[in-house]
Amino acid sequence: QVQLVESGGGLVQAGGSLRLSCAATGRIFTSGGMGWFRQAPGKEREFVAALTWSAGTTYYANSVAGRFSISRDTAENTVYLQMNSLKPEDTAVYYCAVERLFRTTTVRVGASYDYWGQGTQVTVSS
Repeated sequence: QVQLVESGGGLVQAGGSLRLSCAATGRIFTSGGMGWFRQAPGKEREFVAALTWSAGTTYYANSVAGRFSISRDTAENTVYLQMNSLKPEDTAVYYCAVERLFRTTTVRVGASYDYWGQGTQVTVSS
């Protein structure tokens, strides 16, 4: 029903910037949310950032607040993750996800999301 296509991952030096894109096809849930999660080798999946589709209200993990910025283009059904001041610990596979019904209490919980992209690798070198 919903397909998510991610792009923009790659290799970047510490302190650099990278912009991830997630284009959604199929139904857009106007009351839902879209978020980014990441998973590094040997670590559990963690929340990065999310927004509500309707109002664009944003939420960030403490580890990326002030460095990352999530945004959306409603005309293109696309969500972006602008990553600045990248650190080696940001290295991970980044996943775009859609939550059909947004809830503040579960915005940071991966299990609450209904659709996931294939993931895109982000590698930050020292």
